[in-house]
Amino acid sequence: MSSHRSAASPPSGDLIAALDIGGTKIAGALVDRDGVLLHRARRATPAQESADALLGAVHEVVSALAAGPLWGAVRAVGIGSAGPIDLTRGTVSPVNIPAWRDFPLVESVARHPALAHRQVMLAGDAVAMTAAEHRHGAARGHKNALCLVVSTGVGAGLVINGSVHHGLTGNAGHLGHISIDFDGEPCPCGAKGCLETIASGTAITRHALALGWQPPLTADAAAVAAAARAGEAAALAAFDRAARALAAGIAATAALVEIDIAVVGGGVAQSGEVFFEPLARHLRRYAAMPFLQDLRVVPAELGPDAGLVGAAVLASAGVPPATTVLVDGAR
Repeated sequence: MSSHRSAASPPSGDLIAALDIGGTKIAGALVDRDGVLLHRARRATPAQESADALLGAVHEVVSALAAGPLWGAVRAVGIGSAGPIDLTRGTVSPVNIPAWRDFPLVESVARHPALAHRQVMLAGDAVAMTAAEHRHGAARGHKNALCLVVSTGVGAGLVINGSVHHGLTGNAGHLGHISIDFDGEPCPCGAKGCLETIASGTAITRHALALGWQPPLTADAAAVAAAARAGEAAALAAFDRAARALAAGIAATAALVEIDIAVVGGGVAQSGEVFFEPLARHLRRYAAMPFLQDLRVVPAELGPDAGLVGAAVLASAGVPPATTVLVDGAR
């Protein structure tokens, strides 16, 4: 049931080959129907290199997976990628991978020789995490949910009426880029005052430093969290500000689509109560309508493997034709 489990025994049924592509790593695994990772591979993302070099690293991960004894049980490939993505064309334009702009990722991955006659499915990384938490994690049993990844950025995905909601292009639920502060600082996306500029781990660190926090060694969100647990005022204020912004975004989403649970994962969620206590407190303030009284926010359960598990969940469930490519390029 949990994505952080692993096993070496033969699968009881079909397997999915899953890829999780981000700005620092390209992870791969063979995933069974219970969300168990049976075989792994990983490469560093050559994020500043050419498009071909990046694709080469992805193909290396696929080759490493295909070299194992379980490859014959693989029936499809699921990819969770940093975005934005475009499901209608199978392309990606990750903010933190400059060489990939409108890059035809699905078609390019599908041409790996080991993927002959296997479908390749694409999803945004936060949508993949959402699928994992809905099937195997903290959103299990909920028909309407919001799942968030709060790390160097803020990503999110929606479950509506029991199904993961991709949207027209695969970017639905992009909570990190709703404006919380109309006159706030510029966001790399081009807008101002985006939630990501306030609630991300990067923003927490930046705000703590602006308030006078003195980092012991490394200045990052984990260090700010340690300072907050020690009672340092600047660190506590930075987490409170981030939690307030995130609570406002969650409450707005709940008012729009009537979710009853928000699941929060990512590096910032590992901060524990210094993050979740103010988040729950501010959520009670912003989720004021009577139909939002049962709204809860809880930690994610699946950890860093959620993207792989979710990509497998989505590929296993089947996808709209426009998001799938076979090795011969036929859609």
